Amino acid sequence: MSIQVRVIAPDKIVWDDSVEEIILPSATGQLGILSGHAPLLTALEVGVMRVRPGKEWQSIAVMGGFAEVENNEVKVLVNAAEMGDKIDLESARSEYEAAKERFAKADAGDNSQEKMQAERALRRTRARFQASGGMVQV
Repeated sequence: MSIQVRVIAPDKIVWDDSVEEIILPSATGQLGILSGHAPLLTALEVGVMRVRPGKEWQSIAVMGGFAEVENNEVKVLVNAAEMGDKIDLESARSEYEAAKERFAKADAGDNSQEKMQAERALRRTRARFQASGGMVQV
């Protein structure tokens, strides 16, 4: 049995199709959803959402939001989202590396606002890089 998933950003519908399984980047960690899941409302972190419409997984970079699970339907409302296969891997890699450098500089300084902005940029670029197929070492 499949699950109907709809990912909605303010400017577009990013995904609207049935899947066998979904993994969400929830505020409490990775959350797997299968058919028959109990009703749920959860906050989403900036990260990579994965959907499996068949045998292959597809990645979606999501920039935070909320997900509602009810009656084999998952509605995902996000601030922004992008399909991983639409993201250029090399561009995402260079943006991620630049964000890591910016964060390292901000972390060494004493400007807390700059540090928070650099950390947000780092999380966004890491999600895009991972969704495009890049591997991030911790």
